[in-house]
Amino acid sequence: MVQLLAADGTRTPHPDMDAALEDSGLATPERLRGYYRDMVMIRAADVEATSLQRQGQLGLWASAFGQEAAQIGAGHASREQDYLVPTYREHGIAWARGIEPWRLLESFRGVSHGGWDPNALRTHPYMIVLGAQAPHAVGYAMGLQRDGVVGTGEPETDTAVLALFGDGASSEGEVAESFTFAASFQAPVVFYTQNNQWAISVPTSVQSRVPLAQRSRGWGIPSVRVDGNDVLAVLGAVRIALDSARAGKGPVFVEALTYRMAAHTTSDDTSRYRLTSEEEEWAEKDPILRLRRHLEQLGEIDEAFIARCDEEAHDLAMQLHHHIHGMEDPDPVGMFTHAYAEPHPIVEAEREQYLEYIAQFEDDDERVAGHVEQKGERA
Repeated sequence: MVQLLAADGTRTPHPDMDAALEDSGLATPERLRGYYRDMVMIRAADVEATSLQRQGQLGLWASAFGQEAAQIGAGHASREQDYLVPTYREHGIAWARGIEPWRLLESFRGVSHGGWDPNALRTHPYMIVLGAQAPHAVGYAMGLQRDGVVGTGEPETDTAVLALFGDGASSEGEVAESFTFAASFQAPVVFYTQNNQWAISVPTSVQSRVPLAQRSRGWGIPSVRVDGNDVLAVLGAVRIALDSARAGKGPVFVEALTYRMAAHTTSDDTSRYRLTSEEEEWAEKDPILRLRRHLEQLGEIDEAFIARCDEEAHDLAMQLHHHIHGMEDPDPVGMFTHAYAEPHPIVEAEREQYLEYIAQFEDDDERVAGHVEQKGERA
């Protein structure tokens, strides 16, 4: 496993990674402080989203608490023209690509199907189906080959795809099929797995008897395993992999070893399958604390900067709180409006059926209101 930052913040040299970070300018002190702020901000948004779900304001929330370095690192390692295909937990990826957290919360509230323009931000909408990211990403990457924007030697236009999925999704058949197509056509795609140790309640040790990074090698796809709580290791590994894919050298598989410090989703109860001692052990490997310790050792961070980040994070959480609480629910009939570009008879029929269905409840409401009024008059 490649690691550049130990849990105590100590920096370990690595020739290949150091060269990639230096050439790209991704590891300057200013950039490192920016990553720290990013991780603090997205964690605050994450915690507030969980709170909002508990208040009944969100239908569900999938937390990325503890995986901030794996996501902020991968997001910033990509180039602007690269296309990212996320799962439903990539809140740090979204932040790194300029997607506001409130757009994510609106999706989990059920009032938005995505909330951003995937073409403008080069980031696909969240995908809930496990493993579905992989074939979509490979198909897009094969399209890039046909568009002639791979392997031309032009860094401003050569493009690759980053497919993001979890350790549980890596066991899906769609991922294996995607490996086949990617290897056969040498598609410019990087498969990126955040191994957070648990596929809901199933540990990685049950899912695979060997490191997940080895899964792609049977297809001839090179792989690397990095410490996913080390933002520098993630930055270096993903940048190298994407550069290779962009240059026309085919797919790469990156496994980022991290930990889901919260529940799988807000409907999950980790106490039923996870030991407290395990959670405490991983808490010492916290990605935010690790980068903070490293910056302190470099003398590139002080208490004033840390306080400013915490204050900004609090402000962001409050903005999300007020935004979601102040939202009006959309007209449910609107879901039929843009199903197709042109009117469709089946959709129209379903719309009429739905209108008849909700009319029943409107009649019930009128009857209840009438009973209440009559009761008041009798009193």
